[in-house]
Amino acid sequence: MGNTTRREFLKWMGFGIASATLASCKGPVIRSIPYLVKPESITPGIPVYYASTMFDGFDLASVLVKTREGRPIKIEPNTESLHFQNVSSRVQASLLLLYENERLKGPSIKRQSVSWNDVDKYVISQLKQIRKKGKKIVLLSSSFPSPSTKKLFQTFEKVYTTASWITYDAYSYSSALDATKEILGIRALPHYDLSQIELIVSFDADFLGDWSPESLAKSYAKQKKTGANMLRHIQVESNMSLTGANSDRRIPLKPSQVHHLLYEVYKAMHGDSNHYLAQKIYKEIKIKGSKAVVFAYGSKEAYALALLINKKIRSHALEKNLFLLAKESNDLSFKKFIIDLEKGDIGAILINNANPLYTYPKIKELKNGFKNVELTVSFSPKEDETSDLMKVWAPTNHWLESWGDTEPITGMYTLMQPVIQPLFNTRQFQDSLLIWSNTKIDHISKKNSMTYHSSNLPYYDFLKNFFKKNILPISSVSSFNEALFKGCVSLYKEIKLVRNQNPTKKYLQTFDHSKKEGFELKLYTTTALGDGTQSNNPWLQELPDPITRTTWENYITLSSFDAKKLGIRNWHIGNGAMDGDCVYLTMGNITFKNVPVYIQPGQALGSIGLALGYGHNKGKVSCQSVGINAYYLYENFNILQKGIQLKKSSRIHKFSCTQLQHTMGGRNSIARETDLETFLTQKKEIWNKEEKIKTYKVDIPLDKITLWKEKDRSQGHHFQLAIDLNACIGCGSCIIACHAENNVPVVGKEEIRKFRDMHWLRIDRYYSTEESFESMAKKGLSQKNLFYEPEMYKHLLEPEYNPKVIFQPVMCQHCNNAPCETVCPVAATSHGRQGQNMMAYNRCVGTRYCANNCPYKVRRFNWFNYAENDQFDFYMNNDIGRMVLNPDVVVRSRGVMEKCSLCIQMTQATIAKAKKEGRKIKDGEFHTSCTKACPTGALSFGDINDPKSQIVRKLEDDRSYKLLDFIGTRPNVFYQVKVRHSK
Repeated sequence: MGNTTRREFLKWMGFGIASATLASCKGPVIRSIPYLVKPESITPGIPVYYASTMFDGFDLASVLVKTREGRPIKIEPNTESLHFQNVSSRVQASLLLLYENERLKGPSIKRQSVSWNDVDKYVISQLKQIRKKGKKIVLLSSSFPSPSTKKLFQTFEKVYTTASWITYDAYSYSSALDATKEILGIRALPHYDLSQIELIVSFDADFLGDWSPESLAKSYAKQKKTGANMLRHIQVESNMSLTGANSDRRIPLKPSQVHHLLYEVYKAMHGDSNHYLAQKIYKEIKIKGSKAVVFAYGSKEAYALALLINKKIRSHALEKNLFLLAKESNDLSFKKFIIDLEKGDIGAILINNANPLYTYPKIKELKNGFKNVELTVSFSPKEDETSDLMKVWAPTNHWLESWGDTEPITGMYTLMQPVIQPLFNTRQFQDSLLIWSNTKIDHISKKNSMTYHSSNLPYYDFLKNFFKKNILPISSVSSFNEALFKGCVSLYKEIKLVRNQNPTKKYLQTFDHSKKEGFELKLYTTTALGDGTQSNNPWLQELPDPITRTTWENYITLSSFDAKKLGIRNWHIGNGAMDGDCVYLTMGNITFKNVPVYIQPGQALGSIGLALGYGHNKGKVSCQSVGINAYYLYENFNILQKGIQLKKSSRIHKFSCTQLQHTMGGRNSIARETDLETFLTQKKEIWNKEEKIKTYKVDIPLDKITLWKEKDRSQGHHFQLAIDLNACIGCGSCIIACHAENNVPVVGKEEIRKFRDMHWLRIDRYYSTEESFESMAKKGLSQKNLFYEPEMYKHLLEPEYNPKVIFQPVMCQHCNNAPCETVCPVAATSHGRQGQNMMAYNRCVGTRYCANNCPYKVRRFNWFNYAENDQFDFYMNNDIGRMVLNPDVVVRSRGVMEKCSLCIQMTQATIAKAKKEGRKIKDGEFHTSCTKACPTGALSFGDINDPKSQIVRKLEDDRSYKLLDFIGTRPNVFYQVKVRHSK
């Protein structure tokens, strides 16, 4: 070193540092395998869509499946379908379970992997022996409205004469089906057409949730269009439901009181009630007559009385005589199955789309019964609580790998087709039944004994033959391929109804008026997990509840009044997160320890709510969620239970919430609303006051002053997004659509608790308050007096006991004068000519200045690498899970800021397609993922440079306004005022 000159030292040091820098910047090697022979239907970079039917035992929808290079990556609505168009959050998220790494990779017998040939030989020999003994063979399945599968099972019954199909739904619709059978003459759920309805009175029926197998959200939103005949909605309920949150008038009552009020309304209709509230409700029903409809839920009697009221007023909602066939729950047949199981009369149980050892309350009895059954077969695609006791695992395909059909509603038939070859060595349960029905199995070649593909399975041929003989002659299509292309067809056949002459007296006599000490419990399903079928889905676990804004957990909902009596609190800790007390919950001989309590505004006094679908002990993602299995309390398939005792425990629960400020704090210009009378009779300046910039002389209109240069938007396209607060019901479908389209990562419960959620789109939920700035000023608590300001906001941040609710979707507002753009030191965020605020991810250095300067707080920072990171062991952490990623959108890395892009990849694809075809783009062609998925049409997207476009009409409507417009950001997202039909 002594002989080394300074020049040489610096030269070698520079070379070493440069080498180290280059080595550290080396990117990962990603190997791509090109097509040797390219499939005719696939062009790399161009999506291919297939019409199909999503069905998983609980949800059903007619869908379009978007595929890229043979991989399904997104679920969208099939607009050709007249019914079951709604792609809810669960329908879209079911895609992720296709790529679930925990799926069973092949069949097994007593947990030993075997070939399908071995399974077939074993099962057939066992079934023969059971048939000889005369014991029963039971196929235990969820509702399965597949005409071809029903026909197929008849073939199975001919071979095994003691076989029977038992329908068991975890969340039962049996009482509603039985009531409809007795009142309307068919064991099916009525389809309600709201197109002529001006009044809905709902008694505990969450009809925007899972009350009906087909969502009423679309027709509900249509009737909510502003005008003199706008729909009025009265909701009587105990829990604050999604439907109740959207109502014009909400009446919180205990479940027993809800049913009693329905009973009194029915009596008032016959002039036999002195109940004040019942008389008022019936008066409104009488005024509207056939333009009114009544919904009810909770018991067979409640459902029956609602139907009788609708028949009496000749409600237009039931005029079309359409019936939903998607649900076939039969509680009586399942109870008989339990009795036969206890007697030892059952020799074989084949279970499809059901998990009774999780969903049936008396699990111990069921376990003991199963142990004595000679042959038990599980068709479950993954290991669950029930499959543990099954001797044979014959995993079925995911619906995206399957052939099938459904008849979800009278007059409509849908087809299901595989859009990808089975990822694992699985086989549809219909194929298994067909093979087992044939006592000779020589037709199964050795070549296909291990792995089956859709082209060489018997059910595919069976389905085509069934369609040709039974569906084609009465359908609106000319071939199987045409039906497959459309995904659904119309059927022309008559419905036979058997009327019950005089059922009224029976329902009035059997109505339950009993009372018990303690709380009344209403069990409910969430928009995310439903009955729990998809509890192992991380997209759904992280989807915030529309009401409580919580994720990854279930809990008891309790009113603030009852919480004070029990000494229960929810409170915020130093980092802003929320903690809460827990309780012991006791019902009869059942006690749950340390159940979290969420204090819910609007919860009826003396009542509690608890969500079904949580508390699984199988599934990596399911076990990460915190919650109890509420099915233990689901006695006699009744969602209403009495005599619940609560006792405070010492445990403190850590909630994972995405929103903890429940009100607008007096700033009611954020999510604006007015009542119908004001809207119709007053000028816009009264109910949608334009924001102005205050100066010491005069208030200046927003368009008259700015710090930015005006941008020229006259050339090309300029995009804007409209959000109608009157149509948004807060369901969250748009959030899952955004996840799927834009590769938004899942971060887990702990990160959510730290407010590090990555949702590009959030739906803020605001409650009304008893106080306002005006009322506080009258009490001497003015904004001008800083001494009283803390006391004033204490009142303004406290929701009412029974608050009104408004939902407001918020994403990047794509401001023309964007505050984020001016503070980014590396110009990673910039403004595009078409109106989008754009992100160059590879330029972002993670200063987070943009997030600090954003008044809407819509930017999301990648605190970690959420992909290929064992700390976040979700779908992005394995090769199978990453198959769901959209190749058009880059996966962001640690230290990068991200946000809504208005799906720029979708707008550019639309422009490129029109350019290639040499034509102008039509109005309605431009879409974002959220606008496509929205079931109510609350979100719409378009080009404001097209003066005849729908988006321009909405922008020029008196109801339109821009969020925080007084700041001068000039957003390209605008909102429309909510109009409430209150009296």
